[in-house]
This record gives sequence, structure tokens and C-alpha cells, in this order.
Amino acid sequence: MKQEKEYNISNSMRERAEAIAEAGSLQKAISSGIIPRLIECSLSEGLVLGLLKQGVNKYLAIFGHGSTDIGEVLRVYHEAGLIQTFNFRNEIAMAHAATTLSWQYGEIPALVTSIGPGAMQALAGSLASTSNGIGLYHIYGDETTHGEGYNMQQIPKTEQELFGRITALFGESYVLHTPQALRDALRRGGVRVNHPWKAGPFYLMLPINTQPELIRPLNLDGLPEHPDFPLTSVSDKEQLEKAADLIRKSSKMIMKTGGGSCAFAERVQKLAEICGIPVVLSPGSTGVLPDGHPLNMHVGGSKGSISGNFAMANAELLVVIGSRAVCQSDCSGIGYEKVTDVINLNGDLSDVSHYNRTIMLPGDIGATLDDLLQILEQAPIARNDEKLQWLDKCAASKKEWSDFKQERFNAAAIMDQAWGRPVLTQPAAIKVVADFAKKINAVKYFDAGDVQANGFQIVEDDSPFETFTESGASYMGFAPSALAASALADHPQYGICFSGDGSFMMNPQILIDSVELGVKGMIVIFDNRRMGAITGLQEAQYRAGFKTSDSVEVDYVSMGEAVNGVKAFYGGESTSELKAALEYAYAHQGLSVIHVPVYYGTDPLGGMGAYGSWNVGNWCESVQEKYHSQNL
Repeated sequence: MKQEKEYNISNSMRERAEAIAEAGSLQKAISSGIIPRLIECSLSEGLVLGLLKQGVNKYLAIFGHGSTDIGEVLRVYHEAGLIQTFNFRNEIAMAHAATTLSWQYGEIPALVTSIGPGAMQALAGSLASTSNGIGLYHIYGDETTHGEGYNMQQIPKTEQELFGRITALFGESYVLHTPQALRDALRRGGVRVNHPWKAGPFYLMLPINTQPELIRPLNLDGLPEHPDFPLTSVSDKEQLEKAADLIRKSSKMIMKTGGGSCAFAERVQKLAEICGIPVVLSPGSTGVLPDGHPLNMHVGGSKGSISGNFAMANAELLVVIGSRAVCQSDCSGIGYEKVTDVINLNGDLSDVSHYNRTIMLPGDIGATLDDLLQILEQAPIARNDEKLQWLDKCAASKKEWSDFKQERFNAAAIMDQAWGRPVLTQPAAIKVVADFAKKINAVKYFDAGDVQANGFQIVEDDSPFETFTESGASYMGFAPSALAASALADHPQYGICFSGDGSFMMNPQILIDSVELGVKGMIVIFDNRRMGAITGLQEAQYRAGFKTSDSVEVDYVSMGEAVNGVKAFYGGESTSELKAALEYAYAHQGLSVIHVPVYYGTDPLGGMGAYGSWNVGNWCESVQEKYHSQNL
């Protein structure tokens, strides 16, 4: 009986938070007896304690009437030094910052919004974390559970748990209709946000009225900890032997690396070198092989590169590592015209089995690579004449791509109709900024659109995670918002955002957030007065752009300078002017903005070109016909 009533203590929330802070951790506080195993607390406090046990101690928040109770808990725990809470101004920008904090820095945060439009905006922003497999918690205020009538900002429909159903369509969701369900919610959430190969956001719905409800008792020892998943590898060694044998016998083969390969770059490079396999990158895997490595064929896909798409179109064996076969990565399924066999390494069963005639190697990619390398290293891989000819052809294609790039990097300013004067080309300007980023060891963030597409063709990364390009959802406004993560991280990196004018205007709140949070970084706005990627697509398909440009000239320097603490500079019309602006901007101890007018037009030197197929617009019929005629 005594044990059952142990939770009936007089500790207030503040006393509890201070006791945990003094002990050094929640587990230490329980072990030492500073706080009992069984406590009485609100659902809101229980959630904060449960997340703390999983290592979540950073909250990004925009509070509203649907989050006042959890907001009070966060205030108390923030003041006790157990957590950090950062306030934002736009839920989409906040979702992007939270995604970057987890993606780049490995710190899983939780973001908090209120009921209604705020939650809908955060949900929209979570497309980036869903598409790129990034784990974090989304906590939304929700309508009350007693049915007393419509709650302001709820979905005005007489059905239950509509937000929970909507978020469940995006990924995994839990409505805390019953406070005692907290343990189950956190167990499921811990698996989702920490999943070893298919992580993503976990959505927690907190009804307004259940937030302050007491849990009697809450068993702190019963709250799930951060899950420690063991590595899994292929136990069927026959599959590994079959894969190794296929590699030994094949002459014209390529390796296609997706975002899932980035954490295993050294082993990917070793496999490529001992087997003589040219490597084709995805937009999210630049740097898996150093840019100048002879086997690096650069990016392949619907945008791609001369060398990457040549290798894809002519290979006969495809080795896929950590790729989802996204439409722009494999040319909507027709990028491997001559491939007859596939070896696929991936943890996800759907992704590993995407292609026909596949030797599937499911499980942890690193563990699988170790096993495969061990087998292949036992016998040297023969380099016959056919294989050497294949490597020579790939090398020649790489040289052709290198010469093509250099011609565009060296292009002088071109007369632009919208600007009425000669301005820099986008490839030349991006190259200057990318080189500067490498010189100062800055991480690069590319925003969606023409800048992103040119960017992953241009960057010359030598290791993964030098560049973050949100090509999963291709979310305009991601890159400026991503800069905010550096102010939240324990070990921040200086970041440079590469953004088009349209993408920047999707989320310009970073101008204010950066000063409030203390961001030190740079935004370079490449301004072609249009949605260049879509205009180009319209012109390629229908020979005319339509409603994707504008006549309004924006003074981004004045816009940046209007925010006290931001420094803005004009990038000029020459590479020398842009280089000088970069130096001035980097010297500023805060957020700096550089405005660079760039060319858009028919001159081929103005862009990097496209080299693959894509199942969009009036290309659909031919792409689909080819897709259904293939056996892969």
C-alpha cells in the first residue's frame, strides 16, 4: 500500500525540474532517490519528462491558445536549465530548422505549435523531414475531447481526431486522448524518430483539455528510453556470394549511391576501387566519392550530368546503395537502358526490391558492405579488356563533363532582358560562392528550384555532408530556414544558403529569426526574376514560358538592411565583385545577405543543361512507353 501511494508527494513541477537538473539527468535523479519512481504530474509535464529520457532537450515553438499548458511546462524546465526553448515566427520555417538540426547535427528536437493553421503549416513543412528520412517530434495542440462544441481553429467537421488522421497519412501519429497512453505514444515515437533507415517525423496530438490532466501515477522508470537498435546484416551468405560473383563476372557496371550511402562513404569508395566500379551520385550524395576521384561520374538522373547519365545509360550491372529510386534520380525508371542485373543494398524492403532481377541485400548498409568486401577481397577482381574499355569510356565522359563545366564557369556576364544590363550567369556565380564555401569550410544549403538543380551539378564536394540539398520534397524556402539550426546546435557550423529569389521570399522570416537566435551565416540570393527551373521546363516542353516570371524588381539589400543586425551587400556583375562581397559578408558577426542578379535566357552558357528523362508534361507518353517496354 505504501508503494502504491509513493507518487503522492508534494514536489511541485519546479522543484522536480530543479532536482533533476541538480542530479545531472532524469535517470540519476531517480536512481539517487531525489525524485521517486512514481510521480503525479500533468500529461504535458509527463511528455517533457518522457522526451527528456529519450535525449530530446531542444524545443522549437510558436505558442498559441492550444499550447498554453505545455508552454508553461517548457518555461519551468527551460528556466531550470534542463531544456532549451526557441521561439519562431513561422511554422514552416520552424519545421525546416528542426529538420536541419536533426539532419546535419544529429540532435533530435521537438517542435510545438497550436491547433489549426499553425499545425497545418508545420505539417506542410514536415514534408522535408518525411522525404529525406529525418527523425524529430512534431507536437500539435488539438481540439478538446469532451465534444462541448467546435473549438476555434479545429477542422470544422463533426468527426473525431481529424488532425490525428491527417498526420497519420504523412507518417506516424498518436492522439493523446488518454493521458495514460503516454508510454505507448513515446515508445512508438522513439522507434519512428530513431529508425536506423526509415526515420521520419512523429506527430503527437495534444488535446487542449488533456494537457493539464493528471497522470496518477506516472512511472518514470516505465517511460521508454532512446532505442538502441543493433546492426542487422544478411545472414544468407549465399546471397552475398551471388552478388560478389556477379560483380566479378561483369565488365560494364556502375554503382548508384543515394542519401543512405553518405554515412558509409569510406566503404563505398573501397568497394568501388577494388572492383573498378564507376560511381554515379544522387543530388543528396555528393561527396560520397571525392569530386576528383577517377571513378566519380558525378550526378545522374533527370537533370544529371554528361558523365553520370552516360554511365547510367550504358551499364549492364547496377549496384544500388541506399537509394529510393526517386523519379529524378533514375529518370522516372528508364535511366538504366541496358542493365540486366541489379544488386541492391538497403534496409527498407520496398526500396531494396524496387527493380526486377535483383539480388537483394537488406539490412544495415555498413554491415552489408563489410561482409561483401570481405568476400571480394579474398580474390582479386580481374580487369579484362572489356572492363578497361568501359572504364576508359567513363573517364572520357567525365573529361567531357569537366570541360563543359569549365566553359560555363568561365563565361562572362551576359546581357539580360529583365535586368537590362549584362549580369553573371548562374553557373559562374554559384561556382564562385561554392569555392568560397570550401575555402572557409562552410556547409552549403541549396534551396529548391533552378539554383538547386544547377548546384548539385556544380558543387565539388570531397566528403558527404558538405552540402545539404533538400531534393526529397524540393521545398522552396528550406535553405534560408536551415541556417537557424546553427544557432540551436551544440557545435554549430558556419553555413551559406544558396537561394533563388522565389525560394527566398517563401520564408524570409530568417532575417528576424537570425537576429533573435544569434545566427552567424550567409544567404546568397541568385535573382533571375522568375522561377527559372519551371520556365525552362515550360520552354523545353511547350516552347513558351507562362506566368513563371515577374516584372517587380526587389531591392534585397535594402530589405536585409531593414532588419537591425543583418548586413546586406550587392554582389555585382562580375566574379571579382562577387568575391569581394563574399569577404565583406563573411566578416560580419551575424547574418549577412548578398544579392546577385543572374542571367536567364536562351544562351546555353547560362545554365548547366539537362541530360535525362522525366515523366512530366508532354514527355509522359514517351517516357511511360519506354518504361513499360523495359524488363527492369
